[in-house]
Amino acid sequence: MKYVNVIGGGLAGSEAAYFIASSGFPVRLFEMRPVKNTPVHQTGDLAELVCSNSLKSYLEDTAQGLLKQEMRLLGSLLLSCADEVRVPAGSALAVDRKLFSERVSEKIKNMENIEIIREEVTQIPPEGITIIATGPLTSDAFAQQLQDLTGEGNLYFYDAVAPSITVESIDLTKVFKASRYGKGTADYYNCPMNRDEYELFYSRLIEADTFQGHSIDKQAVFDGCMPIEVMAGRGIDTMRYGPMRPVGLKVPGSDERPYAVVQLRQEDKDGQVFGLVGFQTRLKWREQEDVFRLIPGLEKAEFVRHGVMHRNTYINSPRILRPTLQFNDIPRLLLAGQITGVEGYMESAATGIIAGLNAVRILQKEEPLILSRFTMIGSLLDFISNSESKSFQPINANFGILPPLDVKIKDKKARYKSYVGRSVEEMDKFSELFLI
Repeated sequence: MKYVNVIGGGLAGSEAAYFIASSGFPVRLFEMRPVKNTPVHQTGDLAELVCSNSLKSYLEDTAQGLLKQEMRLLGSLLLSCADEVRVPAGSALAVDRKLFSERVSEKIKNMENIEIIREEVTQIPPEGITIIATGPLTSDAFAQQLQDLTGEGNLYFYDAVAPSITVESIDLTKVFKASRYGKGTADYYNCPMNRDEYELFYSRLIEADTFQGHSIDKQAVFDGCMPIEVMAGRGIDTMRYGPMRPVGLKVPGSDERPYAVVQLRQEDKDGQVFGLVGFQTRLKWREQEDVFRLIPGLEKAEFVRHGVMHRNTYINSPRILRPTLQFNDIPRLLLAGQITGVEGYMESAATGIIAGLNAVRILQKEEPLILSRFTMIGSLLDFISNSESKSFQPINANFGILPPLDVKIKDKKARYKSYVGRSVEEMDKFSELFLI
């Protein structure tokens, strides 16, 4: 029986391999870790989360919630694992990082028709169906292969990871627990700042950034993962309209809204580690400790994970890919994951499911499927394959990429609900075509 090569055991590769194997076809899943590691991965487990432990909102009337509904209809492996190792995070679906990747690895390893091969792939297989899901941290050797294949230099942007601290080191007398606007349960620790505290933090952050003299500011930075110091450099109030926005939060026992707020999100099952939400950074570690300890409640913060900076690679998909995720000129090759130009854990995983689905259809000598643009996944695939290539940038799931409704609805909540209803109806029809 013919097998499918899946190169890369991250989120997209794991979903692709699982879908293909569940359909009855053998898979060779290549993962170079731990034989060869990356600058940010810490284990050799499949589907390791290297940035946030949050898979974003699960609320049905949000774009991220809709994306998850569609993925569940497609039989997502990762979401089933996430449900098993979930940690409190208000209206967000957050997981214990370690347990999550261990659970995914266990389920993949227990699939009889998946062979996991631990080695770096430096050449694209010359024949057979292959899904390339090497992720944003594609090795230099394989990145050169992609460059040779596409005939142009890889595009790239720089991404950053936020630091994490121990719960014991948080001064609980200075913080309060709440979720913004009271959505979900009160799972976030909130560190409130008055104006003087905020301006001191801002000035020290700017000084630290200037002192380090980072040349990276001249490189392309994707707004969705912007380092906090780069954000601060865009103006004194920029952070207050971003991750430090105080809206939807009030200091307990009063009607006062803080001038600014830093939120901490639980990252492990036992609630021992919390991450600074939106505080991706590439400051040197000592600078991180000095600056972030100016945040009220974090004066004695113990860092278990410092922020780091790494290069994320993605291709110019509008010039290269079909909405089926096949390469235009070599349809036996498919691309999946963040390297396609989707941005986010679940967005990457969703492309893995579709790549796996279409690999199966190719094996069965059937036409690959294109999802309706009325679905969130279909709109994401349409965006990365049909956008203007000269200005192509990574994209998250959002309602703005969906086709407009037949009837204009002014109320935003009602409009989003209509988008969700239409999308789920379309995905229901689609999933009936291939349920496994």
